[in-house]
Amino acid sequence: MSLLQLEDVSKKFGQVVVGKEISFQLEQGDAVGIVGPNGAGKTSLFAMISGDIAPDSGKIIFEGQNLAHLSAAKRARAGIGRTYQVPRPFENMTVFENALVGAQQGAKARGEKSYALAYEALERSGLIDMANRPAGSLGLLHRKRLELARAIATSPRVLLLDEIAGGLTDLEVNELTDIIRGLRSEGIAVVWIEHVVRALVNTVDRLLCLASGEVVADGEPRVVLASEAVRAVYLGGRAVGIAGTL
Repeated sequence: MSLLQLEDVSKKFGQVVVGKEISFQLEQGDAVGIVGPNGAGKTSLFAMISGDIAPDSGKIIFEGQNLAHLSAAKRARAGIGRTYQVPRPFENMTVFENALVGAQQGAKARGEKSYALAYEALERSGLIDMANRPAGSLGLLHRKRLELARAIATSPRVLLLDEIAGGLTDLEVNELTDIIRGLRSEGIAVVWIEHVVRALVNTVDRLLCLASGEVVADGEPRVVLASEAVRAVYLGGRAVGIAGTL
């Protein structure tokens, strides 16, 4: 039984197709990257997995359970964690309190265990020195780290990462990929939307390219990035540079 399985998941908003019979599966510790131009349906796919929107058809199965009737909150408690492309901290809370909310609401932890999960999440995300700062005072890069910390604090089985490397320096990207590898070594499966292709190539085993809500390429990252189907998606066939960004 797969950890997470999507079966022919489709979604339209009016005439705009954001998902067209998308199917893939994740096993424990897998890492899948998702690329595609703006409007390809990448974030909508995450929203369907996490429960923010419902697919029009198809199935999303997590640990053998169809998630159709589970709310986003219940999916988080079941083990599906995610970050958002635009960070959403509780600005009037401290950095530590933000992570603590993840531990208590996502991991259902209480007391010392919740504090330990929050501390560990901040430590892994490089924010432990800012634990007592108001989250609203953070700049964009540290807000992205806090998004990651809150997701880690939920003790996810599957972690959905939405463009958390954007705007980071090369050193910070390297630190981020080290964090993701560490999570994978613990059996956490990762699905990562990212325009910083170098981060994906160095971290994931498999790459999916979406265009108009449809999977146009699926396979080993360098093979996918070099494929004609992916080149056609980006800038009318211009070569895709895997060392940079899409």
